[in-house]
Amino acid sequence: MEMLLFGVWALLALIPDPGAPEERFEVSVWPDQALVKYGQSLMVNCSTTCPDPGPGGIETLLKKTQVGKGPQWKEFLLEDVTQNSILQCFFSCAGIQKDINLGITVYQPPEQVIVELQPALVAVDEAFTVTCHVPSVTPLENLTLTLLQDDQELQRKNFRSLAMASQRAEVTISVKAQREDDRCNFSCRAELDLNSHGGGLFHSNSALQVLRIFEFSQSPQIRVSSLLEVGMAETVSCEVARVFPAEEVMIHMFLGDQELSPFLFWEGDTIWANDTVRAMEIGDQELSCLTSLGPVEQKTSQPVYVYSFPPPILEIEEMYPLAGTEINVTCSGHILTSPSPTLRLQGAPDLPAPGEPAWLSLNASEEDDGRNLSCEASLEVQGQQLSKTTVIQLHVLYKPRFEESGCPGNQTWLEGMEQMLACVPKGNPTPVLICTWNGTVFDLEVPQKATQNHSRTYCCTATNQLGSVSKDVAVLVEGLDEGISSTVLVIIIVALGVGVITVALYLNYRPCKVERRKLPYRQKEKNKEEESQFAVQQAEKHNEHTC
Repeated sequence: MEMLLFGVWALLALIPDPGAPEERFEVSVWPDQALVKYGQSLMVNCSTTCPDPGPGGIETLLKKTQVGKGPQWKEFLLEDVTQNSILQCFFSCAGIQKDINLGITVYQPPEQVIVELQPALVAVDEAFTVTCHVPSVTPLENLTLTLLQDDQELQRKNFRSLAMASQRAEVTISVKAQREDDRCNFSCRAELDLNSHGGGLFHSNSALQVLRIFEFSQSPQIRVSSLLEVGMAETVSCEVARVFPAEEVMIHMFLGDQELSPFLFWEGDTIWANDTVRAMEIGDQELSCLTSLGPVEQKTSQPVYVYSFPPPILEIEEMYPLAGTEINVTCSGHILTSPSPTLRLQGAPDLPAPGEPAWLSLNASEEDDGRNLSCEASLEVQGQQLSKTTVIQLHVLYKPRFEESGCPGNQTWLEGMEQMLACVPKGNPTPVLICTWNGTVFDLEVPQKATQNHSRTYCCTATNQLGSVSKDVAVLVEGLDEGISSTVLVIIIVALGVGVITVALYLNYRPCKVERRKLPYRQKEKNKEEESQFAVQQAEKHNEHTC
């Protein structure tokens, strides 16, 4: 009996005490709820309350790396988390193993939300569809898509009740187009609610899509001259009015078989296509305009006639004649002009017969230098009167000469002021001017500060290929005070002179008048001859004076 009691006591001694620490240990994991963005990493800590734990760690299909540990914990880094999974954290203590599971939820916010209109350009009363889809988002059961027209909600859709295999983040609605729908903005709002997973609310909006409504009822109108000159640039245009939306209209233009490249512009409900064409074939051709808007096309054509009418040919016997030379000027129609045009040469005494050239004989003079000679040709094409003009400028060569207006013989400068010698000769070719004093060349290009040293007579010589001519130019430099005093003195003298003359005329008016009536005719003629002789003598004296 004693032996039996001892055996029972020994067996009881081998049974662990349920109150020992090894039997009461716990296993925990952090975080207790894992929400990971797609492709990101997650740090997991697995720990136990066992004072002397045995083997422990985590079990997962994800890529894991142990980054830390302690007596009662281990920490792991999970990388590139792309799918939902269950992670097991375990530890053993005194031969007993416990574990705890951690559910990992992967989410991908709706970063890209796409709205599509099919078609984006629709006729009134036709149906169109609005589709919204999110290419990448998870978990789908937490997603809500809302279609909007401007600020009005069209349709809302969530994906909680859909089977996993059939789930797709997309919503579609069909709408009948109305005139007031034009330029309406369609958009989509996506919301991913992760509050139940310990996350927040993610939302994103699509870009706005604009719906366009079109109307196209009128035929295009072509604007072009009925006559086109071969090889010449002509502007042609095609206009479409009362079309909507005008900026969506496609326009193609053709001249015969040649397709043009028009420039398009629009305003309101009207669109124009403009281009510049060069017709290269003479005769009848057709200009056509093909317009399209959405599925609607319209075409308009207009006949044109292409003609050849080059400008008349104006010929001068000598383009650079010497003054006093007799030259002939001829005006004739171009060989490519058919029929022969009617010609008119400026200055010609008579009009030539049709098909005959016009001519003019001209004695070139200095005054003709720079003169424009013109020849006009007239031609009737398809009942319309056309004209072309050719102009040539005549250049007459003549020796240099000085005129008092361009090169005054007496010039007054004010001392201390910037001055330049005013002397511009005439001649063709343009003369070269040199002014000297005692053999020293005076700079005509740079202004000079006037001093008393400039008071002298300069010899100015103008030269071209036909000869040269010289002239004395006297410069008088006056002091500033002297100039003012002289001016005041002159004004006083002139005023006194005017007063004296006025009094004399008043006192002697009637006797002078009577005496003038009594002058015989021959005496008047004698006085005129004396005045003329005096003028001739003065001119001869001026010509005898040279540099």
